[in-house]
Amino acid sequence: MACLDKQSDDLVFFVNGKKVIERKADPEELLLYYLRKELRLSGTKYGCGVGGCGACTVMLSTYDPVVKKIRHHPANSCLLPICSLHGAAVTTVEGVGSIKNRINPIQERLAKCHGSQCGFCTPGMVMSIYALLRNHVKPSMEQIISALDGNLCRCTGYRPIIDSYASFAKEQTCCQLRGTGQCCLDQEELGCSSSAGIRSGLCNPAEFLPVDPTQEFIFPPELMRMAQEQQGKTLIFCSKRTTWISPSSLKELLELKAKYPKAPLVVGNTSLGLNKNDCDAYHPIVLHPLRIPEMQVVSITDDGIVIGATCCLAQLRDILIETIPKLPEEKTKIYQALLQQLRTLAGEQIRSMASLGGHVVSRGSAWDLNPILCAGKSVLNLASDGGKRQIFLDDQFLAGHKHADIEPKEVIVSVLIPYSTKDEFISAFRQAERQKNAFSIVNSGLRVLFSPGTDTIVDLSILYGGIGSTTLSARKSCEKLIGRQWNDQMLSEACKLVLEEISLPPSASGGKVEYRRTLLVSFLFRFYLEVLHGLHQMVRTGQEQYSELSQDKMSALGVLQSGVPQGVQLYQDVDPGQSPQDPVGRPIMHQSGIKHATGEAVFIDDIRPVDRELSLAVVTSIKAHAKIKSIDISEALQVPGVINVVTAKDVPGKNGNDEEEAFAKDKVICVGQIICAVVAETLTQAKHGAKKVKIVYEDLQPVLTIKDAIEHNSYITEERKLEKGDIEKGFKSADKIIEGELHMGGQEHFYLETNSVLVIPRMEDKEMDVYVSTQHATDVQKLVASALNLQSNKIMCHTKRVGGAFGGKITKPSFFAVIAAVAANKTGRPVRFALERNMDMLITGGRHPFFGKYKVGFMKDGRIIAADFQCYINGGCTKDESELVIEYIVLKVDNAYNIPNLRVRGHACKTNLPSNTAFRGFGFPQAGLFVETCIVAVATKTGLPHEKVREKNMYRGVNRTAFKEEFDAENLWKCWKECLDKSDYHSRNAKVEEFNRKNYWKKKGIAIIPMKFSVGFNATYFHQAGALVHIYLDGSVLVTHGGIELGQGIHTKMLQIASRELKIPLSYIHFCETSSTTVPNGKYTAGSVGTEINARAVQDACQILWKRLDPIRRKNPKGKWEDWISEAHKKSISLSATGYFKGYVTNMDWETKKGHAFPYFLYGAACSEVEIDCLTGAHKNIRTDIVMDASFSINPAIDIGQIEGAFIQGVGLYTLEEIYFSPEGEQLTLGPDTYKIPAVCDIPEQFHVYLVPNSCNSIAIYSSKGMGEAGFFLGSSVFFAIRDAVAAARKERGLPLDFTLISPLTAERIRMACDDIFTKMIPKDKPGTYKPWAIDIS
Repeated sequence: MACLDKQSDDLVFFVNGKKVIERKADPEELLLYYLRKELRLSGTKYGCGVGGCGACTVMLSTYDPVVKKIRHHPANSCLLPICSLHGAAVTTVEGVGSIKNRINPIQERLAKCHGSQCGFCTPGMVMSIYALLRNHVKPSMEQIISALDGNLCRCTGYRPIIDSYASFAKEQTCCQLRGTGQCCLDQEELGCSSSAGIRSGLCNPAEFLPVDPTQEFIFPPELMRMAQEQQGKTLIFCSKRTTWISPSSLKELLELKAKYPKAPLVVGNTSLGLNKNDCDAYHPIVLHPLRIPEMQVVSITDDGIVIGATCCLAQLRDILIETIPKLPEEKTKIYQALLQQLRTLAGEQIRSMASLGGHVVSRGSAWDLNPILCAGKSVLNLASDGGKRQIFLDDQFLAGHKHADIEPKEVIVSVLIPYSTKDEFISAFRQAERQKNAFSIVNSGLRVLFSPGTDTIVDLSILYGGIGSTTLSARKSCEKLIGRQWNDQMLSEACKLVLEEISLPPSASGGKVEYRRTLLVSFLFRFYLEVLHGLHQMVRTGQEQYSELSQDKMSALGVLQSGVPQGVQLYQDVDPGQSPQDPVGRPIMHQSGIKHATGEAVFIDDIRPVDRELSLAVVTSIKAHAKIKSIDISEALQVPGVINVVTAKDVPGKNGNDEEEAFAKDKVICVGQIICAVVAETLTQAKHGAKKVKIVYEDLQPVLTIKDAIEHNSYITEERKLEKGDIEKGFKSADKIIEGELHMGGQEHFYLETNSVLVIPRMEDKEMDVYVSTQHATDVQKLVASALNLQSNKIMCHTKRVGGAFGGKITKPSFFAVIAAVAANKTGRPVRFALERNMDMLITGGRHPFFGKYKVGFMKDGRIIAADFQCYINGGCTKDESELVIEYIVLKVDNAYNIPNLRVRGHACKTNLPSNTAFRGFGFPQAGLFVETCIVAVATKTGLPHEKVREKNMYRGVNRTAFKEEFDAENLWKCWKECLDKSDYHSRNAKVEEFNRKNYWKKKGIAIIPMKFSVGFNATYFHQAGALVHIYLDGSVLVTHGGIELGQGIHTKMLQIASRELKIPLSYIHFCETSSTTVPNGKYTAGSVGTEINARAVQDACQILWKRLDPIRRKNPKGKWEDWISEAHKKSISLSATGYFKGYVTNMDWETKKGHAFPYFLYGAACSEVEIDCLTGAHKNIRTDIVMDASFSINPAIDIGQIEGAFIQGVGLYTLEEIYFSPEGEQLTLGPDTYKIPAVCDIPEQFHVYLVPNSCNSIAIYSSKGMGEAGFFLGSSVFFAIRDAVAAARKERGLPLDFTLISPLTAERIRMACDDIFTKMIPKDKPGTYKPWAIDIS
């Protein structure tokens, strides 16, 4: 719109100490994109676009001219409009430190402590801690953990990140960094022999750079002067669509609000900014009230604390922390309740951006503070051009009733939060899918006021969020309870009244209906007990003191809070005789670790824009199964900046492969299938164009669930079947037979780097460079060449590194590359296609949902003698990797157990959902959980300890699998016994039982799980690998190979191997990129073997070169490496060699049911202990001990990192991560706001990893083993520990113990399994009588 008859001001701010002047600032432009596109600062990453992952974190520094203070805080740049930055200083990861200038200790320690794997999340981690240290030079460990609340990592499991930053804490941290679990002051040392002994810890704190705060950027004095000079100036920034106005006085703001009543007030943009993905959502006028002193006020009055509306939530938290100790305890009850919620609300970035006024006025149902503010009788101080007034922040206001609401012309100036009184009790509760940085499923604010000296209710407030569209009040229930005494009878009536008044329809958005209803009364019960406990602690005049709660009831008080995690890492040291220069076997830092931490590591979308580059956005199906009647692109072509629309008709060659189309042509087979693509000058224009494409569908009947597929006989492949022994005979001889089933949900890969591709056509011969984030460059090359009807030698694929993949970038990137390549071919211009998070999650599939049915025959002593397993997976709409996954489930379902009579049948179901694909563990996480469920069922029936039943059935000695592959189970037992010992299992199990006897509402559980994991693929050709090694005249070495860096440290290990084989320091060796031009026909990097097969190829090339140098070395044995190379060149000896590894010989014949299906097995065991809250379903991971048979680790830091990262990813699958689909087949979980992966708060408080020493593996290079996937399944130990805790609760309640739990074992499922009086009192809905919000696709 027009710029209000005033010229747009210059936007002035600083970035990394340099002044930025934007003369035509666009109010709709967000800082992240401005940094990346305009300033070419690509260290700040796009991870989600909704402020949920922390990859885009920067530090903002602002100066307040009134109080003359500088404030530093972290912020999500993906939500920050650049116009909000006027007068601010922005620091990005490049400004913290760089390889070119100076590395900051924060960056150095993170890299040296191995806190970076793929490196995509690393800059955000650095910035979160940098902002903390700018405010607190010596923070507490609690502050460090809190600072990382808003940062997600999918690779590391967080332990090394926390360890690296522990070195900055004011507490002693040396022991934690050394990873021993013991105090360095103790007399006893860990047992180490003088030869190759056990080593602890993975980094040396003595090597760390000292912290020097004087080296940091100072706040620009120019900005201080600006802040002073512009205090009275109105700032206006405008574009064609939007005008941003930043008034300097309250009077001016009120005049503007009177003139533009629909204009939103934006402070942190954490609410409005979430709508930016919707191209049509915009506001012609935006008001930015951050410079108005009255709205920033903080004052302590006689009535309470007044907080300015623009104060952020982090400021509110800090104010409360400072104020509470200064006030009488009776006055602080509401403040303590608020502080409790603030500690878990969102992440530190959002807490530092979101304002109190915005939180109040947006009235989100899941907003945690509103119920407390309402219950505590808070007052809103309003102002308009007509004057000032006060209204209560009550249920009427939250419901938006006209008589109690803010007028369109009014603004909230401040909020009065009153003191509580002696006879008043206030409590806050919330339950979310994750303890921190997650919207509440249900939250609550409760308050009761008693008549002085009695327990007679004078006033009562009960409010809930997460139930309706906003916070709801049980006002009528409260009115009926006034005058009642605070006793069990009152509680019983209160529960009944609340359930009648606060209703939740069975089709409610968000699902979990019965759980949410249960939380209503569970929270009420906890409040009831908290008040009773409070009454006991108060001495009342003329009355006996209230009796203390029983221990059973006391156990209901308090919420589970994770402590500061600490880790222990133990592994075999290298032989004392090994050359100090030889890096193999040592915990060498990731080759790109420092670059990750400085933001200088380049990912696909970090590649600088090339000349005439276009952006691409896709149009996807909104139907699960339908015919395409027509595609109308006419309106899209009219959008300014749109160059063209690409459809299946534009593909010169083959449209995809034999199984899947790149562009849907005549029919769509899932929601999210790509139909066409719009290319434009900018991504925003491309997205606008995509919105304008009109598609007409004719609906067809979809198949969505495994149950539907079975009914319709809809399968992707033929049944896979294995048999061993005589199953019928086995069942006849069994003492008992049980039958059961397991349902298991899928899992999103949630790699931090979304799928990205950049295609650049060359000037001649139709050549094309394809830069792509993939695990399988050869397939990208093949499909692009096929689509363009070219030979593969015209397509050059390049991958430097991938920001996480986990199997999710094997098949799909090839199709994304085809789409971009066809667009580039049609337009003749380079095309960039970087998926936004919601589109990536919509289009790509994940781990296969699983359904298993079992029939198990066993003896009284727990020995299983017969088992019949039927396994089903939901494969989605195309074959993808589903055939292999179901084969692996059938081959691996025995895990560590020798079942003499076994039949396994596997079916891959074909449904109208996005195709599910490879995922870390490749079927074993489902198969392993299934067989362990059977073991638990047998243990329950026999009444035997679970670990004893496991021992009864574990393989022993040299044995054969059901498909006749021979293996030795010696190391399986070694891991099992070591885990029992290292975890102190039996002693802790007794303590768990003792705890459970004393606590009714909280229970602990412990479980120990063995593992036999098969590494690699069941066909030889999958294991082949190539390498190319060049030695240059200066003695430097360039190594290339066919493997791809996904965060697993493959390049680091290749450099270690080249260093050993060529006997030169690591500093001589460099790796450039993986490219089809240097090493052709590489197989995909997956299956845990990517490193070792490429290592064999690198080794082969190096050995060839070393052999060529033999004559030179013999002639000059004391010469330097450089001398040998120079002489070899003079003698015309080739200094370049190709290495090749044919592959491990493997095979599987499904006709004979026999084969040597896998190269080798590795073994492990894990013991986990948890505590659950039976009232809410929350759980806490107390301790995990992992013992792994890694044989000889090439790099213990990388291998332990892989184990820990995989384990935490497994914890996500089994306890946290839930994908929801609507009844129409549309995925509903499309970002970190709705899909929760583990965060810092989810890792065990004690996390111990032990690599078994003196183990060997004659098959792999240097007797190593592939560690990439094995740790994943061990996350199930947390699942079974939770089950153990639930069983203890059920046993105490007299409930059946032969119950089945669905994975993931979320708070909802834990709570509902702990059946009690509260789950029984809620209304139940009969399935089939309503349309659910989401369906169970497993």
